[in-house]
Amino acid sequence: MRIEVDDQRGQSDVDPDSLRRWAEQALLAEGYPTNSELSITVVTDEEMARLHADALGTKAPTDVLSFPLDEMQPGLPPPFMIDGPPRLLGDIVIAPAYIRRQAQELDVSFQEELALMITHGVLHLLGYDHQTDPEAEAMEHRERIILKAQGLNRR
Repeated sequence: MRIEVDDQRGQSDVDPDSLRRWAEQALLAEGYPTNSELSITVVTDEEMARLHADALGTKAPTDVLSFPLDEMQPGLPPPFMIDGPPRLLGDIVIAPAYIRRQAQELDVSFQEELALMITHGVLHLLGYDHQTDPEAEAMEHRERIILKAQGLNRR
């Protein structure tokens, strides 16, 4: 899998290899092949607030945003050809400062919250959502399973 990480903040509080590993585990758990590709961009709260306003009209930072390239059906990976071109899935943007504050408020570790946010972002790329209670339950169920397989708990 090709998972590009671009930390635009110039800080070293986030390990790019961990971000890649968490995203890869989510993709594998959902049945996506090794020729899948996505990007993860790490931004400041200010940049996240700008993106959040542009994408959803909300003028405040958030933890994670996902920008899928295609409309996917949750739990149903599209057919892939093993020797075919890579499947470009989209982009995930995270704001570690926001995630760190959120982790403190929820009394969980920063790493666990970061892993959850990457998993959450990947699932959004793959068609999961949480607009309704059944959607939220399905997405949270998948998050629990994916994180548990990595020795992590979902809050």
